[in-house]
Amino acid sequence: MLAESYPYYLANKPEKPNTDLEVKDKFTGEVATRVAMADPDAIDRAIAASVEAAEPMAAMPPFERQAVLQHCVSRFTERADELAHALCIEAGKPIKDSRGEVSRLIDTFRVAAEESVRMNGEVMNLEISARAKGYRGFWKRVPIGPCSFISPFNFPLNLAAHKVAPALAVGCPFVLKPASLTPIGALIIGEVLAETNLPEGAFSVLPCRRDGADLFTTDERLKLLSFTGSPGVGWDLKAKAGKKKVVLELGGNAACIVDADADLDDATARIVFGAFYQSGQSCIGVQRILLHDSIYDAMRGRLVTATGKLKSGDPKDDSTFIGPMISEKEAKRLDDWIQSAIKTGGKLLCGGRREGAILEATLLEDVAADQPVCAQEAFGPVAVLSRFRDINDAYASVNNSVFGLQAGVFTRDIYKALQAWDTLEVGGVVIGDVPSWRVDNMPYGGVKDSGLGREGIRFAMEDMTEIRHLIVRTPQ
Repeated sequence: MLAESYPYYLANKPEKPNTDLEVKDKFTGEVATRVAMADPDAIDRAIAASVEAAEPMAAMPPFERQAVLQHCVSRFTERADELAHALCIEAGKPIKDSRGEVSRLIDTFRVAAEESVRMNGEVMNLEISARAKGYRGFWKRVPIGPCSFISPFNFPLNLAAHKVAPALAVGCPFVLKPASLTPIGALIIGEVLAETNLPEGAFSVLPCRRDGADLFTTDERLKLLSFTGSPGVGWDLKAKAGKKKVVLELGGNAACIVDADADLDDATARIVFGAFYQSGQSCIGVQRILLHDSIYDAMRGRLVTATGKLKSGDPKDDSTFIGPMISEKEAKRLDDWIQSAIKTGGKLLCGGRREGAILEATLLEDVAADQPVCAQEAFGPVAVLSRFRDINDAYASVNNSVFGLQAGVFTRDIYKALQAWDTLEVGGVVIGDVPSWRVDNMPYGGVKDSGLGREGIRFAMEDMTEIRHLIVRTPQ
């Protein structure tokens, strides 16, 4: 069960000046709990505390930072059922997906604990010409300083973890703004961190309104902003961020290619999962399905049959695959996109019905490329089929997008696989699987409107550090 209310965390300590934020059960629409909201003064105090914590955080030896992360792994494991239940309620995420996200939360902190003692540097030979004789160089990585994190609603545990865990691994204090629709998981992370011996001010977890959230972006005391969310908001934040480093993980309309030599049953199972897991609310969910002409009819039949078997309903039910979208407003928006696609010549293959915030798993074909359901990020349970004859045309279709996060290619031809890696304008190419596949130690992020920078613990640690060089001259 959820607590009746939750505090926020300011400079490592719980505070509950109000219970102004209602968190609703996304399936029933009822208020499930209430959360304290931070005002601009509280955010300012949290940032000031993070500045004070920068020096003691940087001075923590790696084994102490590792111990903090290992404590989190232990406590998240103990509280796994509670975390999954909270996620199921606040996000409407089917319980199987919720348990999966909790396991990824644990993985992310475990990998960070391992990497926290591996932040090394290099000895450099600087004697590249006669004028550099007698000089040698050494460089190391040092924490960048106080960081600002803004996390989204769709993976409220693991995408917060991908910011928090590497910051702890390198010794950066941080202020975190969780999504107002799904703040509970981040607050439980804060509760667990409050059990550790981190320096005062090392972390703050502050749900807040947008007027206060501006400080997360504009305050010059913060040295890095990491944002995960919509492209429109992300690029606007970057424009306002000033001199600080900015990392953006924004979104996409991921494509999956199925070539003529693919195992059709395997590709079907993976594509249906990739398109519709957690009700399609994933920035790497399969949205565009490109099928070779010779297998198009066979794959279409398989996909329609498998999609039609997916159960919609209460996310607390183990048999539910499609739960509610984050809000009825978002479900209606996507329903409107589907109807627009049909009115302009697209064909509905299955699904297409909406009841409140629940939208059936939907497949379309013959949709114009400029329709929103193709060209923009659907972020819900819909995918569009199209056909190709030449693999080069398929690669060009994938690239014909303002987004470039990940792409999947089902092929057994190693040359086509390598060509995809060379050709596709995305941050990651997945061969033999869907673009929705991710593990938490790999470099993850996109190009074009999908963002800049990379998540994945070791790669995020690099973003959260700066290189400091030492040059030593030996008199000749």
